[in-house]
Amino acid sequence: MGIVNVNDDSFSGDGTLDPDEALAQARRHLAEGADIIDVGAESARTNRAAITAEAEIARLTPFIAAFHAETRAFQSADPFQLAPPLLSINTWRPEVVEAILPLGVDILNDIGALPDGRNARLCARHGTALLIMHSVGEPKIAHTGEHYDDIMETVVRFFEAKMALARDAGISREAILLDPGIDFAKQRDANLCVYRHIARLQRLGRPILLPVSRKTVIGEVLGIPDPVDRDAGTIACIAAGIEGGAQIFRVHNSRAAFQALAILHRLRGGTTGNPKDD
Repeated sequence: MGIVNVNDDSFSGDGTLDPDEALAQARRHLAEGADIIDVGAESARTNRAAITAEAEIARLTPFIAAFHAETRAFQSADPFQLAPPLLSINTWRPEVVEAILPLGVDILNDIGALPDGRNARLCARHGTALLIMHSVGEPKIAHTGEHYDDIMETVVRFFEAKMALARDAGISREAILLDPGIDFAKQRDANLCVYRHIARLQRLGRPILLPVSRKTVIGEVLGIPDPVDRDAGTIACIAAGIEGGAQIFRVHNSRAAFQALAILHRLRGGTTGNPKDD
């Protein structure tokens, strides 16, 4: 999953308010092997002011239209890449969700921890898959005082409740994905525990998205303040995620992630899809 930020305050410094540049970023991700483009119009940073729902919609709308025009005739780069690629929208306000899902969205990446059934009902109405992220409280508000006796059991119980909420809203089980929410309402030790024990989420029977890219926890462990310099740590988290059974990795550097996954795939006994190579 390649990240595109249509904003001017992304923590990794790669955001843009230029729709053409945002589309160029998506194009680069796809050329480097991404299967899903995840676009967001508001930074999740809690030290930046929230934007209005109207501003968020205005940033997302032209990108979605351009993305569909761009990928209509998309040709995959290898036998495993999805064609056409999937479009994920990273948002949480129901008024934004209601405005953008009719434009053609494959996945709603809801970073709001699904406090009620509104976004789930909208996904059910439009046939959009729902990615549920674990967190505590509303986005754009720092939740740094959370303590967990068993972070993984807490996350499992959270997902069980939110999956039931989504099912009651009309979403099929097959249209639900799960994200443990690295760096959201979690400090370093809790984040590391999630990476270490991600396999415990497999009992939920749904695909796990692992947010690995340039995360604060990587910077804390390695002493690297600039997120752009954290790609090597990102690859280590991908390797841990693969061992734990995660299926989707949200990244800024699709080329590095794709190459790491290709090597891990072969080391685990997978094929290239080309009989000549095997």
